[in-house]
Amino acid sequence: MNLRRSINDIRTGFHPSFWVANGMELFERLALYGQATVLSLFLRDHLHFNEIQAGQLSSVFGGLLYLLPIFAGTLADKFGFRKSFSFAFFVLGCGYFLIGSTGMQAFQGIYAGLPLYWVLVVIFIFTAIGGSFIKPSVLGTVAITSTPETKSLGYAFYYWIVNMGAAIGPAIAFLVRDRFGIEFVYVVSSLSCFLMFAVNFFFYREKKADASVPVESLGTKLLNLVVVLTNLRFMLFLLIFSLFWIMFWQTFIIVPFYVSDFISKDAPTEIIQSAGAWGIIILQLIINRLTKNIPTRTAIVIGFATSSLCWLMIALHPTVWTIVAGIVVFSIGEMTQAPRYYEYISDLAPKGQQGLFQGYAFLPIAIAWFVGGPFGGWLYATFAKGSSNPNVVWFSIFGIGVLATVLMALYNKYVAVADSVHTAV
Repeated sequence: MNLRRSINDIRTGFHPSFWVANGMELFERLALYGQATVLSLFLRDHLHFNEIQAGQLSSVFGGLLYLLPIFAGTLADKFGFRKSFSFAFFVLGCGYFLIGSTGMQAFQGIYAGLPLYWVLVVIFIFTAIGGSFIKPSVLGTVAITSTPETKSLGYAFYYWIVNMGAAIGPAIAFLVRDRFGIEFVYVVSSLSCFLMFAVNFFFYREKKADASVPVESLGTKLLNLVVVLTNLRFMLFLLIFSLFWIMFWQTFIIVPFYVSDFISKDAPTEIIQSAGAWGIIILQLIINRLTKNIPTRTAIVIGFATSSLCWLMIALHPTVWTIVAGIVVFSIGEMTQAPRYYEYISDLAPKGQQGLFQGYAFLPIAIAWFVGGPFGGWLYATFAKGSSNPNVVWFSIFGIGVLATVLMALYNKYVAVADSVHTAV
């Protein structure tokens, strides 16, 4: 009976655009994570920047990609998700190709004599502007195309799709890098986004807005950005959460450097980095069942503590297999709290402001990229390459995890976040 009801929910509980949006999200994540797994090595080994410069450039792209959804979500609410998807995929397609072109022999005459660092800064900003419209549009679509009974299932499916893209993308990137060259990974990401531009044009249909919800002016929507920022307790919650993502992004900053320099230059770093996504795909339903009765904020603390163990495992015995195992352990902590975090943020959003609130949901990831990129590059250059004990970098990241866990536990104990957020917003 439960199985029959679940199948019926899947068949009738979602608007058709729910499936289109999640399908586009799969290919967008495939493109993003495929290029993300090679970005550090592309910048250092192919374009010859040092680790600190590579970290800085990564932080420009990653930071803006997750900061700008705060503003892009407001515009997506105003102009509609279909137009937002079209803009996003067109800009992403162009941007990924431009990133790859900086490392292609055919374009060397164009970039010769130009300050390549600043050229990449401009390209990364351009690409991030497009990408910033994706998350609010997908999550906003999930919110309005699912029923109250299927919304939780909808977010679980979205999270599974994200990780499917994060698992497949790196595998494709490894095959492309091995056969054609690292720069052509960006061509694949570009083609994936242009394909979704066409899918959006032909298949995505905007769901009609609820007539009972008043249409706000763009000025009012922009003012709402400030209103959310004045909720200091909510902002503190997001700042503490950013420590988790500082840990997470070192998978894409430090791990490829370390594997290439201290284990093997021929190791499939893309596959290693995708271990967490595969762990989530395989274990998500089990972890959800085991943790479904745990309050959200408690689940976040448990998730932080579990993910922190990843770096301690690697520090004690750094090999390819312990790095893979550690990343899987990190993913167990992530899947303990992440899907319910997004649902928690969604529940805070008034009707008509789903994009706005889902944009703020990514503020911790943006902060983590802005800080974690330069921090990871500096940490690696200083304590891995410049030290007889490179494992100091892993102990340092473990320390960040411990700090995040303690701060979130204290926050849960002394700050009543739920009541304050509902009241202030």
